[in-house]
Amino acid sequence: MQAIEEITEAMLKIGGERYGEDVNQLQHGLQCAALAETSGASAELITAALLHDIGHVVDLKWKGAAEAGIDRRHEDIGAAYLAKWFGPEVTEPVRMHVAAKRYLCAVDAEYFSDLSFGSVRSLELQGGSFDGPEATAFVNQPFAKDAIQLRRWDDLAKDPGARTESLDYFMSFARVALQVHAKIPA
Repeated sequence: MQAIEEITEAMLKIGGERYGEDVNQLQHGLQCAALAETSGASAELITAALLHDIGHVVDLKWKGAAEAGIDRRHEDIGAAYLAKWFGPEVTEPVRMHVAAKRYLCAVDAEYFSDLSFGSVRSLELQGGSFDGPEATAFVNQPFAKDAIQLRRWDDLAKDPGARTESLDYFMSFARVALQVHAKIPA
C-alpha cells in the first residue's frame, strides 16, 4: 500500500476518535493544516501540521495511557511512522511539537494560560515547562522554528465548529512533500 493510501486509511479509520479535546484527531489535523496553509507554509510543513498527531492514530496502545499517567510519546511514534516516506522537513516538526510546547511555556509567560485543559494535562506527563538551558538547547536545533509554528497552530486547531477542506485536499500537499523528497512515488 502506498504512503498516501496508508495514511489516509489510518486517519479515516481511527482519526474520528476524540483524544481529550472538543474535536477528534481528524478534525484537529485538518484545522491545523488549514492554519498552516493560510499562513503560506510549505507543502512539507502543511503535511507536518496535518499529521503531527498521527502517533496517536497509529499507536494501538495509547488508549488509557494518559489516565494511567503514561506518556506514550506520540510525537516520536508519529515521526518514526512518517519517516518511512518523508524527509526531516515533515518528520522533525512532528517529533518536536511537544518539546515546542514545553519551550513556549518556558519563554512566554502568557502561553500556558492559553492552553486547553487537555494540553495542560498532557504537559504534566510530558515533563512540564523547560528550564533555561533546556529551552536554549531546544531553540537552537534545526527545525525548532517550524516546530514552534506548528505548536501554535496545534493550540488553535481545537474548534468544534470550524470548517476545513477535506482530508483528500490536504493529502495533496503530502503528495508534493513525497515527490520533493523522492522517498517513494506518490
